[in-house]
Amino acid sequence: MSRTIIVSNRLPIKVLRDEANELQFATSEGGLATGLGSVYKQGDNLWIGWPGLAVDNQEEKEIVCDKLKSGNMLPVFLTEEEVHEFYEGFSNETLWPIFHYFSSYANFDEDHWKAYQRVNQKFCDIILSVAKPDDTIWVHDYQLLLVPQMIREQLSEISIGFFQHIPFPSFETFRAIPWRRELLMGLLGADLVGFHTYDDMRHFLSSVSRLAGMKVNQAQVVMGNRTVTVDAFPMGIDFDKYEGMASHPDTLSKEVEFRTSIGKTKMIISIDRLDYSKGIPNRLKAFEQFFELYPQYIGEVSLFMIVVPSRDTVPRYKELKEEIDLAVGRINAKIGTVNWKPIHYFYRSFNIHDLSAFYRMADVALVTPMRDGMNLVAKEYVASKLDNKGVLILSEMAGASKELSDSILINPNDIHSLADAIFEALEMEVEEQKIHMAVMKQTIKRYNIHHWVSLFLEQLEAIKSEQKASGARHLVANLQGELVAQYQSSEKPLLFLDYDGTLSGFHHDPQKANPDEHLLNLLSHLGTSKGHVVIISGRDRETLNKWLGHLPVDLIAEHGVWYRYQGQEWKMPSALSGAWKEQVGLVMDTFVNRTPGSFVEEKDYSLAWHYRKAEQGFGELRARELVNHLRYITHGMSLQVLEGDMVIEVKSNEVNKGKAARRFIRKFEHDFLMAIGDDWTDEDTFEAVGDQGETIKVGRAATEASYFVENYQEVRKLLDKFVLSSIPAE
Repeated sequence: MSRTIIVSNRLPIKVLRDEANELQFATSEGGLATGLGSVYKQGDNLWIGWPGLAVDNQEEKEIVCDKLKSGNMLPVFLTEEEVHEFYEGFSNETLWPIFHYFSSYANFDEDHWKAYQRVNQKFCDIILSVAKPDDTIWVHDYQLLLVPQMIREQLSEISIGFFQHIPFPSFETFRAIPWRRELLMGLLGADLVGFHTYDDMRHFLSSVSRLAGMKVNQAQVVMGNRTVTVDAFPMGIDFDKYEGMASHPDTLSKEVEFRTSIGKTKMIISIDRLDYSKGIPNRLKAFEQFFELYPQYIGEVSLFMIVVPSRDTVPRYKELKEEIDLAVGRINAKIGTVNWKPIHYFYRSFNIHDLSAFYRMADVALVTPMRDGMNLVAKEYVASKLDNKGVLILSEMAGASKELSDSILINPNDIHSLADAIFEALEMEVEEQKIHMAVMKQTIKRYNIHHWVSLFLEQLEAIKSEQKASGARHLVANLQGELVAQYQSSEKPLLFLDYDGTLSGFHHDPQKANPDEHLLNLLSHLGTSKGHVVIISGRDRETLNKWLGHLPVDLIAEHGVWYRYQGQEWKMPSALSGAWKEQVGLVMDTFVNRTPGSFVEEKDYSLAWHYRKAEQGFGELRARELVNHLRYITHGMSLQVLEGDMVIEVKSNEVNKGKAARRFIRKFEHDFLMAIGDDWTDEDTFEAVGDQGETIKVGRAATEASYFVENYQEVRKLLDKFVLSSIPAE
């Protein structure tokens, strides 16, 4: 039975040591642990991750494993050195600052990168020790970017999803990482890659196109042998939990206690982990400026600022804490009175009932990160406002701002506007507060954590089902053996072979993709052994003649415009007009002028605009423009606009590879029929062959073919076996 295996850096349970150095197990309260609890606790499902403590003693490791196994968890044990170099090093000193646009804070350390690779491999090895081909593996966050591809290399058919919980930076920022391509390729091992927002998704696709050189089509990355889907899945909270907590007796008791302490003072709440991405210094500057601009609020409102300790022994974080401490002390000393303190600063964490009481009491929530993947505090605040009274001030740099547009959205860098937003929030009429809060509450109630989990897993399942529904099977060794046996026993085989991407790899300059010695020998042996070999290509006839005309093969050029039986002259199936080429050529020339690196290839009855040498991303953009333009001007002209691999071609729709193939199928008697091709123009050939023979697609894109192979090298290996099978035994 298939299982779901969740993989993250940390498990939903953390292992601690008490004062007696004994192991203790504590449950995590995070949103991810809550949301995925409904998944990993079911049946034989599993959660794999680090337990939060470096455990070296084998006996203690067994204790941890036994304890976690009962809760459907499997630990990945890391040494203190690995934690330092992989987690604190590469993950948090390289990836974290780059992904949050603090590039100047990034440290590019080769040893840290090697540790990151080793630990990702350690996670992969644990996964492979328990995973089965029909399982679903869901990998989480920036610490494990390499894991999807590592798994894919060992379990090529398994279903893999990946979700990024922090922002993904723009192409220009991400390119600063020396190991950028390795990270992208690691992610592209997944079938589905998810982000919180469309912006993050767009940045990732841009990086994939421009840095990894992969073809991006809409929200899919074409990898040659398969397609990766990229989508946005805004993460929610457990709405019912936070709404219920707001009416819990313990919460109400805490609220009475807190309210008695602060009196009638209006309350603004902010809750963050200690991190430079949270914008805490700017928030304090804005709060100070608020009192300068609106002195009537002195003594009337206080900021309750909770900062949860995090990495405060690291120099940069230690400096940040000192900056916050000094700012809070200075503001309180400058503005505070005997009976009133402007900022109540807590450098510690609070339990869930305390936080819920703070949410209930707060007239305003101040959520102003400089950059944040989502920020669930904003959603928790909204869910806790049972009477719908309260105002949310939210940074437009947080992922939550895309959903909570009824908040007061601010730029955290604009100190003056942030101060004005605090005033606006405090002055807002209660009825208006209720309207905005009700809208936001409806949103987060519908798009809660459980919706997020089910939506991601359902889409991942649909993607795998679609892949299987393509009908093509991987032409593995035993199936190859069957084809070779059929070919060997045949007397009159007929083979249709595409050229570019099928017999030869692609080249930046199409004219340099000429056949190598191995291919020439291979085709020569195939053509002289028995039957007919037909090279069916989009290439012009002059090029095919030059490259292959001396071989014992038949040729079809320009997708069927021209054909040539071995040893004979070129022929056309019907008279075609090339009068349209002048008009289309002018359009293509315009796009050459606008797209450095592109060029037009003129054939007898077709024109092709190549952009393989154009700048990644820019070429694709121009290609979309050109296709739309060409389809508009060729409407009603009996012309077809073809989209190939880095090429746009226009030809008559009176001819195609399928029609050309049928002519040869009718002409030559055969007892074995096979066609191999790599792009959608070859689908016409596959349709022509139909159930009469065998069809093979190069790559894993959706196809009508019976089988698929990974690349042109596999095609050659199969044809080599054909040649060997036809050599008489001595």
